[in-house]
Amino acid sequence: MNKKTRILIVDDSLVFRSAVASILAETKDCEIAGSVRNGVKALEFIKNNPPDLVTLDVEMPDMDGLETLRHINELNASGKLSKEVGVIMLSSHTVKGAAITIESLEAGAFDFVEKPSGADMTANMETLRRQLLVKIRVYGVQRNKTRDLSSARKTEQDQKGQAVAPEPPKIIATKGPGTAVKAVIVGVSTGGPKALSVLLPDLTNQVKVPILIVQHMPPKFTQSLAESLAKKCASPVCEARDGELMTGEKVYIAPGGRHMKLGSGTGGVIRLFLNEDPPENGCRPSVDTMFKSAHQVCGGDLVAAVLTGMGNDGASSLVGLKTSGAHIIAQDEPTSVVWGMPGSAVATGAVDEVLPIEQISSAIAAVVKKRNG
Repeated sequence: MNKKTRILIVDDSLVFRSAVASILAETKDCEIAGSVRNGVKALEFIKNNPPDLVTLDVEMPDMDGLETLRHINELNASGKLSKEVGVIMLSSHTVKGAAITIESLEAGAFDFVEKPSGADMTANMETLRRQLLVKIRVYGVQRNKTRDLSSARKTEQDQKGQAVAPEPPKIIATKGPGTAVKAVIVGVSTGGPKALSVLLPDLTNQVKVPILIVQHMPPKFTQSLAESLAKKCASPVCEARDGELMTGEKVYIAPGGRHMKLGSGTGGVIRLFLNEDPPENGCRPSVDTMFKSAHQVCGGDLVAAVLTGMGNDGASSLVGLKTSGAHIIAQDEPTSVVWGMPGSAVATGAVDEVLPIEQISSAIAAVVKKRNG
């Protein structure tokens, strides 16, 4: 039987600490380990009585959330704690808050929750409750799954002592491989900023085709993500603009709260279009929305990658992409923060390669080089 997730609440606002505590008290899956007002107090608590998870405010005096996270990472790496401590960031809807949140996710925070800022306090509380509990439960499931996988790897070995990995069924591309790759399309959610910070710097050094990314994230945060990645990449990285011409050597990120689609223009050009149509798979932007439109415009002349994330967004598009000749890659389970989206992709049978995040850029580059010469 899985134990409750023990949670330490860290926030300089007593009101907000109380709000989070009241939410956690309502669920049988959680236990409040403690509540402190800043990062210094949090580190003292963690050293003496490590929780399973910390809800960590981004903007605090004395020691902000990012610095606190880095110290927690050091404690986790030191082996001095009795367990690894996870972190969910709680961010205000500000440019500064978004920027620090992106840095925190790149540094290894499990996920983040945006603090509601509307005038209706009841609605704010409900929004916070819904978002926070979903992410805490996913963290708990993932933590238990990781433990189960570690145990399984010790026992499930072949006669040579090598771990046995079941091969997913393969779908044969009915039209053969596509011709020259017109774009690389990427879908990602939980764990995305860190995965993208590994993937993109190397990939932009190797390929000179457009790279389109849907990262599940609210407005403001995708802008901060683009700015952070731009500092690491050889190619420009930006939020896509409605009607923008898609060009090579550029990385486009779907803006938070808006779907990104591809459309054909006169003279064979491809443009990017944004809309606020209803969410697909509960998401806007949606990976499936982008993947389907890319398939309509580019056929099989694509490389698609499904990276770490909860849910199954992107999976329903893959069989169509594969049968048209697209090459499809999924991130493997050990390097994924959550193996929901890539696991659902693998289950379709349309995935060509399942790889650690560190190997995906080279795999994409190899396909582009082979097809584009």
